[in-house]
Amino acid sequence: MKETKNISRSRAQESSAAIEKMYITMRHLFNRGFYKPMGVSGDTLREALLALRPEIYGNIAEEKVELNGLLYVIERLPVGIEECRFINLTSDEGYSKSHFQAIVPPKRRRNCYRIDEEQMNVEITRGRSDIYDILTHLTFIFIESHKIKNRILLDDAGEVSRDWHKLEQAVSYDEKLSQVEKEKAISHAANILGRTFEEILDIYDAFGSPTEPDRFLHVIYWLGKLAIEEVVDNNKRTITFSPILRERLGHHIHGEIWATNIKEVLKEKDLLDRPIHVISANMHSVMNSIFATTTLKTNFKDKSDFFIYEELSKSTANEVRNKVEEIALKQGMISLPDTSGTNIDVQIFDTAKIDWANSSFPKAKIGTKKPVLIVMDYAFGEQAYETIDELLKPFKKDILLNVESVSIMGKAGILEGGKGDIMIPNAHINEGTADNYFFHNELRADMFEGNGIEVFAGPMVTVLGTSLQNKDLLKFFHESTWGVIGLEMEGSYYQKAIQSASKIRKSVPHDIKVRYAYYASDNPLETGSTLASGGLGTTGVKPTYLITIKILEQIFNII
Repeated sequence: MKETKNISRSRAQESSAAIEKMYITMRHLFNRGFYKPMGVSGDTLREALLALRPEIYGNIAEEKVELNGLLYVIERLPVGIEECRFINLTSDEGYSKSHFQAIVPPKRRRNCYRIDEEQMNVEITRGRSDIYDILTHLTFIFIESHKIKNRILLDDAGEVSRDWHKLEQAVSYDEKLSQVEKEKAISHAANILGRTFEEILDIYDAFGSPTEPDRFLHVIYWLGKLAIEEVVDNNKRTITFSPILRERLGHHIHGEIWATNIKEVLKEKDLLDRPIHVISANMHSVMNSIFATTTLKTNFKDKSDFFIYEELSKSTANEVRNKVEEIALKQGMISLPDTSGTNIDVQIFDTAKIDWANSSFPKAKIGTKKPVLIVMDYAFGEQAYETIDELLKPFKKDILLNVESVSIMGKAGILEGGKGDIMIPNAHINEGTADNYFFHNELRADMFEGNGIEVFAGPMVTVLGTSLQNKDLLKFFHESTWGVIGLEMEGSYYQKAIQSASKIRKSVPHDIKVRYAYYASDNPLETGSTLASGGLGTTGVKPTYLITIKILEQIFNII
């Protein structure tokens, strides 16, 4: 008789299952229309997140409160959300025309509205990825809030610790705390959070703002307060999805408006029949790469191009940035700030109007047809499919666009190397499914060598959310025969749209060229190098411009 083999799952398999469970649960809760994150309906999400233990959320599974993860999440949620018991996810339903003031999180472009003391409305106009992002972050902060509750609530009747009373007093002050008052409050907060005085001191100012320097204490207080009320008074926090959002999601409503606006401008400027090159990048690198060095040569004598780009990236550089933009607008650049709700601004460059002799590309060979560049700001997750799919459709159903290339320059997590390194993919693998998209990338790793930046080539994995990754799963992707070099959120969605438009629907040329290149924003396999450890600073400037210049050199037939 054969002995039964004991089959156990690896941590990578458990992690993969946890991500799938979260994905399915979130869709189920969305279809249901509402749920209580710390109630029975939120159990599955909490359990899956605790099983996954994403790197970005650090000590989520431990008793002490995770500070870096909390900062990362708070920067991506609207100010004041920690005070709200009701969070309502809506579509664009006209709140911009009301007296409500839009609250935009510092690190995520989404409009939010504080309806009253208890309710925050969050507009979802960028598709399902936006919902996964928000629900994951909210699940995390609610888990952390109950950790705070566990350390301050002494009994079921609502008796709380002395530290909590002292924190409450500090939060009730209307004015900025003095140094002595602040340090007393931090001392009490340290006991509540299970953290050292020094750890809190180090991160305290990062939570603050000029108008609210002591926000750290307010965030901790309100998270704890609502968690206590959930247990003592049974006042559960509730997340709802508006009927309009549930009706509209997945129907490309915002993407269609966005793409039509672009095509209307192309028609108005008589650019529809010209060769078109679409570039997904930020709103400065293409413009600066073409115009900055010649425009600012008197400001920065004997300085390298990359020095100028670094200067332009500084928050205080408004004057020189405006100077470059002014020249660009005079030489055929059209700026289209977003009005569709996608939060994706656009620039259109008519290369026929560029003074090439006084640009950074004096050897540009653009032929007689003079191409048009459409530069779109970064999409977010699944939104990449919606926007490119709509953009590559014919205008007015019968005017085909001559899109010669689509180039994607993005930020990604790297699995070998560090911040600021470059990744050149040859395939995108969809996490959680067997979908994979192999393509011929016009960019090659050897094009970037000799610039003092490490370059890696190979497949990349498109993930459901950067906040859902853990080391075990990423190690599997990296060390197995998949040989994945990095992770990002949009690649497979872009490629899916490009392939269907060029190979099946025939709305753009069959031989459309694609270029993908990413620079590393973090290495989630290295403790201390995750996204929660902070931004790139000037480290990202050189790879950003290096990638942009290589894309433009190919479009302008210089290499």
